[in-house]
Amino acid sequence: MSNKYKYGSDRHAHFVTYTVVHWIDFFIRLEYRNILIKAIQHYQKEKGVEIYVYCIMTSHIHLILRTGEHHSLAEITRGLKGYTSNVFRKILEDSTVNYESRKAGCYG
Repeated sequence: MSNKYKYGSDRHAHFVTYTVVHWIDFFIRLEYRNILIKAIQHYQKEKGVEIYVYCIMTSHIHLILRTGEHHSLAEITRGLKGYTSNVFRKILEDSTVNYESRKAGCYG
C-alpha cells in the first residue's frame, strides 16, 4: 500500500472517499450500488465497522466510519476495495448483457 495515506487512531471516526478509476460514472446502475451496500453491511456485521453515514455518488463513495479495536482502517479499506473491485470486474467480464458500455474497458 502506498505510504501517502496516513491513518489516525482506529478509535476515532474517519471521513474516507473511495473513487472509481478515472472517475468513471460507474454507480449509475442500481445493481452496482446494491453490491456496494451489501459489502458495507457485511463489514458492519462481520468486522464490527461502525458506519455513521455514507453517500454513494456516480463515481465515488464517501463514508464516515470507525473500525474499532480489532481491525485497522488500512485493513478495512484494503478488504472492502479489493472485494468490490473483484465482484465488479467479474460482472463486467462475464456479462452477457450488451447494455454495459464499459464491458470492453475492464482495467487490469
